[in-house]
Amino acid sequence: MFVRRNVTSLAPALLSAVLLTAGCAGRDAAEPGPEPPPSSAAPHGYVEGATESAEQQSRLLLGDPGTGDTRVLDLITGEIHETARAAGVTALTTDGRFGYFHGADRTHVLDGGAWMVDHGDHVHYYRAKTREVGELPGGTGTSIRSDAGVTVVTAADGKAGVHPRATLEEGTLGTPDQLPGTYAGPVVPYAEHLVALTRDGDAPAKVVVLDRTGQRVATPEPTCEDPEGDAVTRRGIVLGCADGALLVHEDDGTFTAERIPYGEDVPPTERATRFRHRPGSTTLTAPAGRDAVWVLDVTERTWKRVETGPVVAANTAGEGAPLLVLETDGALHGYDPSTGKETTVTGRLLEDVPGAVTGEAAAPVIEVDRSRAYLNDPAGKRVYEIDYNDDLRVARTFDLDVRPSLMVETGR
Repeated sequence: MFVRRNVTSLAPALLSAVLLTAGCAGRDAAEPGPEPPPSSAAPHGYVEGATESAEQQSRLLLGDPGTGDTRVLDLITGEIHETARAAGVTALTTDGRFGYFHGADRTHVLDGGAWMVDHGDHVHYYRAKTREVGELPGGTGTSIRSDAGVTVVTAADGKAGVHPRATLEEGTLGTPDQLPGTYAGPVVPYAEHLVALTRDGDAPAKVVVLDRTGQRVATPEPTCEDPEGDAVTRRGIVLGCADGALLVHEDDGTFTAERIPYGEDVPPTERATRFRHRPGSTTLTAPAGRDAVWVLDVTERTWKRVETGPVVAANTAGEGAPLLVLETDGALHGYDPSTGKETTVTGRLLEDVPGAVTGEAAAPVIEVDRSRAYLNDPAGKRVYEIDYNDDLRVARTFDLDVRPSLMVETGR
């Protein structure tokens, strides 16, 4: 069932017609529709059942833990679609296309119908209908990581199963291939392999590189004490550790792990354990305790601690963009990540800031793409679109009929 809701302050530029992307390497772009041209090979980048577009086809997946209601907000058209309820949902994650609504013992999978295919020197953007895929076993504590080839589900007990990506894209879950052993954190697909951490008792965790069947092919040094948090960047996989981070990188088939230390003693409550960043960026953010934010420049291998007010959520687009911080005053603050100075602040956007102090409700998040940021307001039943390149101007406000306590962006 699809329901059109009210949207205020629509930006005309974002409602303009979407053009088909030009072909790659001198070949024609895929025509919209489910079938390739008759009597010819499918054009480069063709995806059956999807329409290729010249620009990013972003959508927000939204969830209300109180009711189990879910919505999909199409940021191109401004339409809001009602999707199947996910009763008991406590968290929402994404891999850029699929939304994973985590419950107590099950994870509901929704195909958001917008995604990007990165070929390195160029990308393809696609849009298709949203559809329900099914439910995976394992809820709270289950981690899901993906790349173009596989989706890996790591349970709270460290056991992991590998799903062929094509199966999910066809709308079914299928039966995963179970990896041998258990792991000390999410198993992350990377460079046509799997990167994981193993631990023997209380010893520091070791990085292991597996092939897609689970056979170990490398164990790069060094180790990682108290691992928590991970992120995939163009420079490699970042793993949060007690003394900073490990960057796991592949070059011509060789895997290495490099320490990026804080350079100071950091108490456990102020370590970076929850990374946020714009997909494709090499600048990561993470709360540094209650009143500061870590900014990790993966390219330069440097940490910067930015002193802020009490932090609710943080993110950045990187590459000269401001550090965005939602603070307990309900306003969005912009900081220069290089100097740590506050550069701009909005008026109060959220009257009620859940999760800021007690952690009893899902805290708002900041999603960032190449031109806009999105901030969910659960109590106000709305989502703000922020132009972070224009003094944090509110570009659009989307009014909803649910409390969007959970939010992720797809299509990037």
